[in-house]
Amino acid sequence: MKLQSDNGPLRVQVFKAIEDAVLNGEYKDGDSLNELKISEELGVSRTPVREALMQLELEGLAKNIPNKGAVVIGITEKDIEDIYAVRIRIEGLAARLCAENISEDELKRFQEIVDLQEFYLAKHDTEQIWSLDSDFHKIIYNASQSRPLKFMLSNFHNYIKRARDISVHADGRAEKTVSEHKAILQAVRDRDGELAELLMARHITNAKNNLINQICYEKRE
Repeated sequence: MKLQSDNGPLRVQVFKAIEDAVLNGEYKDGDSLNELKISEELGVSRTPVREALMQLELEGLAKNIPNKGAVVIGITEKDIEDIYAVRIRIEGLAARLCAENISEDELKRFQEIVDLQEFYLAKHDTEQIWSLDSDFHKIIYNASQSRPLKFMLSNFHNYIKRARDISVHADGRAEKTVSEHKAILQAVRDRDGELAELLMARHITNAKNNLINQICYEKRE
């Protein structure tokens, strides 16, 4: 676990560091979040750590237990299923709004992202494809010009980052992801909001189904 290097307020850096550790699985469900230990590990006083743990509780990723302190709740499989169910319904709307409102500069960046994904697909570099997947969705959120959608979907995307990592590394999923992204890009380029919405909903549904299959597979192993 380490502090973020964005030079933001210290309490924000500490919160992001702990949040990432929880979402990446460094801290497991039920683990204690020791205030003193974390402050020593991050090289900060206990005050920003205490504030960060309070924020983590507000985010629903931890809870305070009497005589024990903060304990990780984390993201459960049920949470992931619920997040995908919501994403299927509202990320399509974001794609529709993106097709209607995207600027030429954003469209150019959108094309670059998909082109890079194709490039890394040919090199079988799923790490880069996964990284660019985040950029792909961020472009859509930003270009939708809807602050509530951007805030909600960005949080969802962040909370299931570990699950997405499992999904994109599944056999054949990278190829399907890039193909689906290309189709969404073309709909956005054509300013076809209805088609963009349909393709995005289908894309999220496919990602959800693939993830569930992977989780079931890992449980059997």
